[in-house]
Amino acid sequence: MTSLFEKLYSEGKISEVSLTKIKAAESQKVISVHWDLKTLLYLGVLVTTSGLGILVYKNIDSIGHEAVIAFLALVSFGCYAYCCWKKTPFSWDKTASPSTIFDYILLLSCICFVILIGYWQFQFHIFGNRYGLETFIPMLVLFFTAYFFDHLGILSLAITNLAAWVGVVVTPSKILKENDFNSSSLIYAGSMLAILLVLLSTYSSTKKIKAHFAFTYANFGMHIGYISMLAGLFHFENSYLLWLFPLCGAGFYFYREAIRQQSFYTVLVISIYSYIAMNYIVTRLFFWKMGEQGFYFLCLYFMASATGMILLLIRMNKKLKAS
Repeated sequence: MTSLFEKLYSEGKISEVSLTKIKAAESQKVISVHWDLKTLLYLGVLVTTSGLGILVYKNIDSIGHEAVIAFLALVSFGCYAYCCWKKTPFSWDKTASPSTIFDYILLLSCICFVILIGYWQFQFHIFGNRYGLETFIPMLVLFFTAYFFDHLGILSLAITNLAAWVGVVVTPSKILKENDFNSSSLIYAGSMLAILLVLLSTYSSTKKIKAHFAFTYANFGMHIGYISMLAGLFHFENSYLLWLFPLCGAGFYFYREAIRQQSFYTVLVISIYSYIAMNYIVTRLFFWKMGEQGFYFLCLYFMASATGMILLLIRMNKKLKAS
């Protein structure tokens, strides 16, 4: 920035006094460390929980399972009680955090709680063979906490637990009893979960119930939905072309939302997933029609399509910035 004003000074467009004041202002400019501090706090939570896990793993014989459970419970519920004491009044709108460290104490509490439930089940089988409860109970607690304290990070943990719970409910009976690793049921479950998350996103934004949560719901729904549909495209050999319909429908919906929200990120995501699906179908058709000779055509196709994709993304970026 200073070089620009020096150039203006050399051209005689600003005076020496003005240049001196500009240089003095630049030298005293405040540097924001907000995101640096938040990153360090987040890494601190991850390092702390990882360190606790390593400490317990290496010293479990001398520490004892009861002591581990008691310590995790103390940290989890102690931090949660502190956050309840310091929290701001509840509102369905976005609420400000009482302090920077508040969010990370709450995150530490929730991570320790999830570890506590998992460790309890692994060591003492408190839920027996009802494996879904191991993820269902933390999921309820995390969703309540995310809304009660207005915490997007906890909401992401809750959605992750919801996805894990769906996977546990759908698959373990076949895997454990029948050794059936067929993923068709998981593909359908993932697709339904994606639709549910998109509906929750729409409901949050239209009803103004924590409307800023809408993007997180939609983002998870978009990724889970596309991954499920691509898995269906790859898995179902005889009817893979039928998965083009939900893929096109999802692409139309999210593209419309991207234009409405002027979100290049959404355009980028749907372009990548759609490009993968298109390449899979084209590759199959080339080899089905032409066999090994289709390899040379595929090389030309990939070069041309990659170039076209880059040009399309550049054009879309300019279009969104201009609108």
